[in-house]
Amino acid sequence: MARDDENDLTIGSAQGPYDIEALATPPEDLENSHLDLGSVLVPVVEGGQVTVEMSAEHQPEAVYLVTPHGRISVSAFAAPKSPGLWREVVTELAGSLRDEGAQVAIEDGHWGREVVATVPGAAHRFVGVDGPRWMVRCIASGPDETADELGRLARAVLAESVVRRGTDPHPPRDALPIVLPPVLAEQVAAAQEQMQAEQSAAQQPESSVPAGGQSADAPPAGGAIDQLAAATVYGEEPAPSRDDEPGHDVEPDPEDEAPRSSGSAMQRFRRNRRQ
Repeated sequence: MARDDENDLTIGSAQGPYDIEALATPPEDLENSHLDLGSVLVPVVEGGQVTVEMSAEHQPEAVYLVTPHGRISVSAFAAPKSPGLWREVVTELAGSLRDEGAQVAIEDGHWGREVVATVPGAAHRFVGVDGPRWMVRCIASGPDETADELGRLARAVLAESVVRRGTDPHPPRDALPIVLPPVLAEQVAAAQEQMQAEQSAAQQPESSVPAGGQSADAPPAGGAIDQLAAATVYGEEPAPSRDDEPGHDVEPDPEDEAPRSSGSAMQRFRRNRRQ
């Protein structure tokens, strides 16, 4: 893809989320400021930590930035060439969350509509942005009392995130693949072995499993390299498919004969509140 240098954007200008093809900053220069997750590069939060959620099949399912205000995840999805996917998702997501019993509000944010869902003791904000053949979505979950601070932090994270769409074909609404950095992949492999050992000993399947010998209560690390080395990996009980959860791939696939609703939001919310 040809690039117009006059339109190149620079990390730190808060003009994101950026498309990597339009970014003047080389990806290698972001090694200690961003978590490179393949399809999306997410800025680390000072004083934060990284956690990896494992699926019931022991596969990495999500990567979170854990902050004093709550936790944040950023995911990228394939989208049509024409914009407007996030507006469609907002309507579907809000309806599903209401059906699950959450109180839902649609607010106007920096990039347009944001979905805010509250359940007793917790608030969850969904922010989406349409890009060139991609849509990026940020989810911020935390206690009620820190909802405003977490919302501001989530927008700041999203404004400095970078999307790597790639050239592979993906149906619209498909989640773009997450590729763990080598350091984090090693932590996940070690944690998987420990999880399996603990499960065989009949311990709780959702207990935290620190990776790399780090305690879940370890002091927050610094840049991306330090935070990756201190990442925590945790597993969960078998749950509905990510395709049915607004905490993950909430959007129904238009290729399905009968498109699904955005599914069981409250299950994700209950798990978030236990963290």
